[in-house]
Amino acid sequence: MSTPNALRQPLALRLTSAGFLCFWCLIAALPLFWIAVMSFKKPVDAFASNPLDVIFGPATRLEGKGLSVFGILFAIALLVFVYVFATRHLAPLAQRLTVDRQIWLGWLSAVALFGCAVIFAFVYVYPAVTGILDPLLGFLGDPIIGATVEHYRAVWFENEFYRNFINSLIVTTGVVVVSLTVGTLAGYGLARSDSNLAFWLLVAALIFRALPHSVLVTGYLPPFINSAEILRPVFGEAAPTLYGQPWAVIAVLVSINQPFTIWMLRSFFQNIPRELDEAARVDGCSHFQAFRRVIMPVMWPGVITTGLFSFLLAYNDYLVTSLLLDAQNQTMVPAIASYFNRETTTTDQIEAVAAAVSITAPLFVLVMVFQRQIVSGLTQGAVKG
Repeated sequence: MSTPNALRQPLALRLTSAGFLCFWCLIAALPLFWIAVMSFKKPVDAFASNPLDVIFGPATRLEGKGLSVFGILFAIALLVFVYVFATRHLAPLAQRLTVDRQIWLGWLSAVALFGCAVIFAFVYVYPAVTGILDPLLGFLGDPIIGATVEHYRAVWFENEFYRNFINSLIVTTGVVVVSLTVGTLAGYGLARSDSNLAFWLLVAALIFRALPHSVLVTGYLPPFINSAEILRPVFGEAAPTLYGQPWAVIAVLVSINQPFTIWMLRSFFQNIPRELDEAARVDGCSHFQAFRRVIMPVMWPGVITTGLFSFLLAYNDYLVTSLLLDAQNQTMVPAIASYFNRETTTTDQIEAVAAAVSITAPLFVLVMVFQRQIVSGLTQGAVKG
């Protein structure tokens, strides 16, 4: 169906939009692509002055490490399959795995299975298939682009970057779970409250959220360091220390992020007609039953959107985690910063780039999996027709 003339964008507007998109790709997307390419090359190729040497990696290819025509096509086919499955079949899979209407449990199970399958496909299936078929395909199996995963292997296993990944997973999961649990209850209560006190509470919370993180961490740091002495009169010699403990950092990040979470969820709840609550109450539900059985099922787009922002806050945080966590419990972002701050060889620098590329992969997967729910939550709130 053709677009009516009245709805067509003017040529100048289309050219401006296209120009802005190209400019954004040049400024933002190209550096991400370039460091991803560098992370798969030997240092002599990664830091070559000729851009074509960085892309094709002749020195890396001479060592027999590279991608063939078949390998590239097979990798593209796997990526397309992963994208199609995530966008079309992940939601039905989550519905089938849902137990007792706990849709969050279904999504958690579906995403876990999907992630394990993707890792298995690229870590085990892809190397096995290319290793068997490349020698049998003649020129189609000859490397044309130099590539090696030795830097990723060194980062994740030799430098034990997986420990930082586990720490990040613990912190982000804790922040998202606590923020959404408290935020949904508080947002629902404030959305249904007609008191002026609720509004001023939200304003005070927003002011707290607007404070720079450096100001907040300055207030948290002394109690964290001296927590054992402060708590000794209560717990005796068994007094715990807060410094370096992931659960304590979760509490700090939740306190920083919670005002924004409550504000956002309150706006979603306000878009849900109060008649739904009244109908549930007439049918015999208590206030909490009406919230859990009637309101929450139509709130998932808003919850997922808010959860994504909570995830990004905890996942990308540097200041709080670097100051309040010790080296053993450090998350990925401060760990990568330490890579770049120390004296390094060119190999260490490429390993740092590989670590930086590694932390972007979960973000792309997360957005790809939940893109429909995120768009629905941002554009429609929590209303379903």
